[in-house]
Parts: sequence; C-alpha cells; structure tokens
Amino acid sequence: MTALQERTEEDLSALQVVPVRHPWRWLASAVVLVLAAMAAHALVTNKAFDWPTFGRYLFSPSVLDAVLLTIELTLLGIVVGFVLGTVLALMRLSQSPLLRIVSWSYIWVFRSVPLILQLLFWYNLAILYNELSFGIPFGPSFFSIGTQSLIPPMVAATLGLSLHQAAYSAEIVRSGFVGVDAGQREAAAALGIPRRRQFFRIVLPQAMRTIVPAAANEIIGMVKGTSVVYVMALPELFYQVQVIYTRNGRVIPLLLVATFWYLLMTTVLSIGQHYVERHYGRGVRR
Repeated sequence: MTALQERTEEDLSALQVVPVRHPWRWLASAVVLVLAAMAAHALVTNKAFDWPTFGRYLFSPSVLDAVLLTIELTLLGIVVGFVLGTVLALMRLSQSPLLRIVSWSYIWVFRSVPLILQLLFWYNLAILYNELSFGIPFGPSFFSIGTQSLIPPMVAATLGLSLHQAAYSAEIVRSGFVGVDAGQREAAAALGIPRRRQFFRIVLPQAMRTIVPAAANEIIGMVKGTSVVYVMALPELFYQVQVIYTRNGRVIPLLLVATFWYLLMTTVLSIGQHYVERHYGRGVRR
C-alpha cells in the first residue's frame, strides 16, 4: 500500500458522517399528530355523538341480523357476479364474433344503467310479466310460475347486485388474462405442456396478480353497495339503522353504529386481500 493510499484512508476515517436532516418531514408529522389528537378529542368529548346510545345498539339483535343479511347479500352478489363475469370475459376473448358481441352488449348495458334502477326493475318485474312459462322455445309451454312468487325481494336484490357486478367483474378478469404475456403461452405450448396445465400453472397465477387488487375493491364496494337495496325494504344494515333512528330520533349514534360495522367488514376484507396478494406475488416479491 502506498503512502498516498494510507493518507487517503486516514482522511476518510476522520470524516464525520452526518445524517440527512428532514425538518419539513418532522413538521408535517407534528401537524398531522396534532390534528389526529384534536379529532380524537372531539369524538370523545362531543356529547352529540351520544356514545351510550351507540353502545346500546351496537350489538342489538336487530342490528346483528341486519349485518348478517348484508354479508349474505355481499357473498351472493360477489360469487354469482364473478362466476358470470368470468364467463363473459371468456366470451370477450373468444374467436367467435357472436360471443364477443353478446358479451360486449351485456357489459355495455349493465355498466350504463345505475344499480338502483336495475334493482327497481327486478323488484317490479311482475308489472311487466305476470308469469314465467317454461317449455319449447316459440312453442307450447309445459308449466308456468307466477313472477311475484318466483322473484321475492331477496331474490330480486341478489339478481340486481350479481348481474350488475358481473359486468365489472368481466372486465377485471379479462384485464388479468390480457396482461399475461402471450409469449409464455407459446413457449409452454412449444415445450408440450398440456393446455390445462398451461392455464392453471402459468396463465392463472400471473393473471391473479392483476385480478386480485381490482376484485378486492369490487368486493369492498359491494359491501357498501348493498345499502342501495333499502329501496326494496330489505332489512340490511343501512335500512335497519334508518328504521331505528326514525323511531327514537337518535340519528348520529345510529349512523355511527352502521359506520362501525361497515369499517369492520371492510377491514376484514382488506386483511384477506393482503394475504391473497402475498400468496400470488411470491414469485415477484423481494
């Protein structure tokens, strides 16, 4: 080692390492902390929130039944919606022009009409058709069922939510499959990998990385979107809370009850989303 190198090392060792200072970051953090403390203080001290009433109705049987109905509507809407949406996405990716046109038309119509209108159409289907007949197309019918008994409010709500959701799910699923590089499928085919194994081992895991975040947003949106079925007088969470505060006049605490349960449901779904994303991102996460 030369004398110049030794002197350079001595000079470098004598240097004092000073961490980079971020005064604006600390200032912003302090401002946010103060604002959060003020918000918490307002929640605790403002008597208008009426926390005793909130605690009394938080776990009341009527509210818990409404929460269960909200979860049931969400599950039915999401499961049926994503199954139908997957079929529509495959139709959009088909080589058949007829299947592509039918799928595109469905998505166009159901994304264009507001959900509340779709629910009202299904709820009032008996006005358009008194009964539904089953038999040979354009021929004699074997038996008929009254529309009013076949499509009660719960079925109408499930149909409206799921058919509406299917239009959005189709585009989510299609975007996941389109996002997979076609070269990987070609390489797998060149290696002689069966088509079924190509789909489940190569295409689907990569497509799920795109599908899961958007699908989770739709599921969380469905939890809150079930509140629209109040127009059908179904006792889901928002409708039940309205019934209670209309009777006792305690609007704010009952709205806080609904807020708590919506926050809890969406939090559980967000945690599930995190683990599903981590599962499908194992090959790319560092």
